[in-house]
Amino acid sequence: MKLLILDRDGVINEDSDAYIKSVQEWVPIPGSIEAIAQLSKAGWTVAVATNQSGIARGYYDLATLDAMHARLRELVAEQGGKVGLIVYCPHGPDQGCDCRKPQPGMLRTIASHYAVDLRGVWFVGDSKGDLEAAVAVDSQPVLVMTGKGHKTRSTPLPAGTLIFDDLAAVAAELIHNSASLNG
Repeated sequence: MKLLILDRDGVINEDSDAYIKSVQEWVPIPGSIEAIAQLSKAGWTVAVATNQSGIARGYYDLATLDAMHARLRELVAEQGGKVGLIVYCPHGPDQGCDCRKPQPGMLRTIASHYAVDLRGVWFVGDSKGDLEAAVAVDSQPVLVMTGKGHKTRSTPLPAGTLIFDDLAAVAAELIHNSASLNG
């Protein structure tokens, strides 16, 4: 199985320090929807692992989050692709859960769902927590320069972190080199 795991805010859609609180505020980064569809059509399973502490903070509810994810699925389907499992952490940063990145709980959930070992599987994110979660499960940390990527790049990164401009560049790399990557 060719599996790719993505963070959501800052990788697939624009991020906001004020949180993405509605479907109207959920705006795809240019090229991201097409990249997911291209990966899907090339045989990749694209899963999503996203911290959503706005739920714990009361900024939006689960129905709103589900509507954002339905919109993501709809846009990718319009391009001929599909999105795999979407897992989220609804907890705040001080709740001590094992799912909030940098903890690896969501990645382990994806591994269990697909019955795969995550060793070497690319996890694409824009934050230090994303990269640390990848390392915790022996996945390949991949940083994109969208979202908080530039800020993250200015800090020490885990050894072996791959860096790309955006999700479209990640997709191009994987599609063109999939024979030698990820199994």
